[in-house]
Amino acid sequence: MADILQPRDAKDVEAAVSWALAEGKALEVAGAGSKRLIGRPSQTDLTLDLSRLRGVTLYEPEELVLSAKAGTPLAEIEALTAANGQELAFEPMDYGPLLGQPGDLGTIGGALATNLSGPRRLKAGAARDHFLGVAAVSGRGETFKSGGRVVKNVTGYDMCKLLAGSWGTLAAMTDVTIKTLPRAETEATLLVRGLAAASAVRAMSAAMGSSCDVSGAAHLPSNLVKRIAVGDIADAPGAITVFRLEGVEPSVRHRLQALQTLMRPSGSLETAGGQASRQLWRAIRNVMAFAANTNGADRPIWRISTAPNNGALVAAIAQERGGDAMLDWAGGLVWLALPPSDDAGAAWLRRTVADFGGHATFIRAPAAIRAVIEVFEPPDPGLGALTKRVKESFDPNGVLNRGRMYAGV
Repeated sequence: MADILQPRDAKDVEAAVSWALAEGKALEVAGAGSKRLIGRPSQTDLTLDLSRLRGVTLYEPEELVLSAKAGTPLAEIEALTAANGQELAFEPMDYGPLLGQPGDLGTIGGALATNLSGPRRLKAGAARDHFLGVAAVSGRGETFKSGGRVVKNVTGYDMCKLLAGSWGTLAAMTDVTIKTLPRAETEATLLVRGLAAASAVRAMSAAMGSSCDVSGAAHLPSNLVKRIAVGDIADAPGAITVFRLEGVEPSVRHRLQALQTLMRPSGSLETAGGQASRQLWRAIRNVMAFAANTNGADRPIWRISTAPNNGALVAAIAQERGGDAMLDWAGGLVWLALPPSDDAGAAWLRRTVADFGGHATFIRAPAAIRAVIEVFEPPDPGLGALTKRVKESFDPNGVLNRGRMYAGV
């Protein structure tokens, strides 16, 4: 048997998992492999490569629904929906540049399995909120289906929500159905120059609490602004706090004026529209300030989710230790690049996050470090026991992505 299994359809996936179960083998479930370097190092014998399961099988723009095989590239789906004036509203990020790989490799199955989301998370939700239906093969070698083509169709257990964020540890998805939404006619971004992180969080909180319907709020300190290479935005000195507005042109123009009035006391204001705005938010979505081709590519990268008003506090503590921080989700998402160390700062960072509330995920580091520290937030005993029972229900022999998230699970 080859080290890589490449099934051509759902039946082949079922056969591959059944074979591995019978032979006592463990399988790494992968699509294009764009997120392979996240998580604990593989403890598997073979790779179940789902990249041949590709193609959109149903798309009804008028019904806002799309079905595709799990290995279908996200870029292909985004191009198709854009041609019909629609989009994936959860704005899935592309981990490729952050992990030193080419961009646009991610698949729809990978986006759902890791529950991806971008800056629009604070308005539109994450991938799981747009996940309508799935066909998958469990670690028992059994094919099952859940959900369908509309939101209100779930009786019993909602398997889609369970599989979203499971990182392929419960089942190998073969077909998925997602919700699409109309694409905004236009967008504009308001930039506030020169705010410190604490002031930026206060400004973002004010914007989110206003009637301006902000669809993105982020803050980059001055040294990170220089790394995103988006036109004139990166040329001017100082930190930037940015707010995105989307919709029809008259509405965007009216809300932009209202937001300018609200933000004028905070600092110097600028506006970016059209292509410049889209490029800026793509750079924020993909954390290009910490891309592997920038200075400090050897620094460990952490992703912290916390209450928005705690974001600046976490960033300040990290900066005291020589780290750099970028805030997204109005301060609720903190991206940290820390100085290299034996434990990548895990001990003090987890204590810090525990004090403020939230969770930290280790995104980028050599395999040797990922093997000895917890990559995902360690669960409390009750949640850990529940996680283990769910894993045993779907995959009692640990066939799928063994140990990817937690040791022994």
